[in-house]
Amino acid sequence: MRRSRLLVSGALALATVAFLGLLAYGGSGLVRVWQMKREVGALEQELRRLRSETEQLTRTVDRLREDPAQVEKIAREELGLLKEGEKVLQFPPTPHREDSR
Repeated sequence: MRRSRLLVSGALALATVAFLGLLAYGGSGLVRVWQMKREVGALEQELRRLRSETEQLTRTVDRLREDPAQVEKIAREELGLLKEGEKVLQFPPTPHREDSR
């Protein structure tokens, strides 16, 4: 009888050690898996954003390659370029008047 109690105590001690090991290492493993899933989700969202931006830039490049008027518009509006012989007239800003009603 004493031997069977010793075996039960040993098995219980082994089970306790295994359970504590699982909590110590398995628990942190579960936390790491959860963190990695969050990281994957964030990276997938960033990938979707970058793909959308790439599509938009591709459309812009295609438009610039196919439409000389678009290139001229950007050259004039964003870069302030002129054709040869053109002159730019700049007017002072008009003062804003309040409507009196």
